[in-house]
Amino acid sequence: MAKEKIHTITCIGCPVGCELTVTVHEDQTITVTGNECNVGANYGPKEVTNPVRMITSVVYVEGGKERVVPVKTRTEIPKPLKLDVAKQLKNVVVMAPVKINDIIVENILNTGVDIIATGNVDEI
Repeated sequence: MAKEKIHTITCIGCPVGCELTVTVHEDQTITVTGNECNVGANYGPKEVTNPVRMITSVVYVEGGKERVVPVKTRTEIPKPLKLDVAKQLKNVVVMAPVKINDIIVENILNTGVDIIATGNVDEI
């Protein structure tokens, strides 16, 4: 009897939110059912083999017209690191001015991914 691992997940690739059944077969091939579009067909295998997420947050700004600036990861990071990233960002303070796409933290947690600003903050 073949050993299969079956995962039931909700696709977050589009607003529909299909319930996917992702089956990893003994030969490591993967099948996806329940998807209404190709987004789910692509999302399902990635989610069960190497889940990743974009992280969004804010960091504190000194000397700015705003007290915080919104930030995000430039690209996706491994999902298990998301809480560690949030903890590290909690202690980050940058000096104004801050411009969109400024690098706020380079190579967060040695992932090779930068944290970048997604907003502007002018000096006081």
